[in-house]
Amino acid sequence: MATPDLEARLKEALTRPGRPSTDFDLNPGVSGPEGRILRPAGVLIAICPRTETVFLTQRSAALKHHPGQVAFPGGKQDAGDPTPAAAALREAEEEIGLPREQVAVIGQIPEHETVTGFLMTPVLGLIQGNFTPRAEAGEVAEVFQVPFAHVTNPASFVVQSRRWQGRQRHYYTIPFGPYYIWGATGRILRALADRMHP
Repeated sequence: MATPDLEARLKEALTRPGRPSTDFDLNPGVSGPEGRILRPAGVLIAICPRTETVFLTQRSAALKHHPGQVAFPGGKQDAGDPTPAAAALREAEEEIGLPREQVAVIGQIPEHETVTGFLMTPVLGLIQGNFTPRAEAGEVAEVFQVPFAHVTNPASFVVQSRRWQGRQRHYYTIPFGPYYIWGATGRILRALADRMHP
């Protein structure tokens, strides 16, 4: 059961102004190709209210796309998913074994456009009752938790850069122990941090 304080803080954060974000935010003059068609997707920011931690995954190193990267549970919206939020809940059940009926959805923050052509809807959800994660074999190498206070503190973020497709690309990172949180995951968490600490 969520503490009234945590749930109230999340709901208040969702009332604050926000805007869609992209993987290009820190790179003026760089954007996706003109005429691009973005594919809808949903990711779940799954928060355990008892420990005030967020569940993240480390993708399998054997995957073709984004191998070894840290990510939220989630994925593209399939034909059977009525909304991106439904896709996020379905994927969380598949990837980390979190039953969708065990998630109390608080709301969502504005969409995030990725360099790979997805329009991600980040869904905020509180986990109800006890939950022991189960990593999906072949896709998820590890499921781990990070403190909510850490990943929603603007001071935790560091801007780094690397060359990508012939350009220097800047992005947000959130150092946490052995984990390198960056890319779309880092940018979405930064958007949430900005709402939690206006």
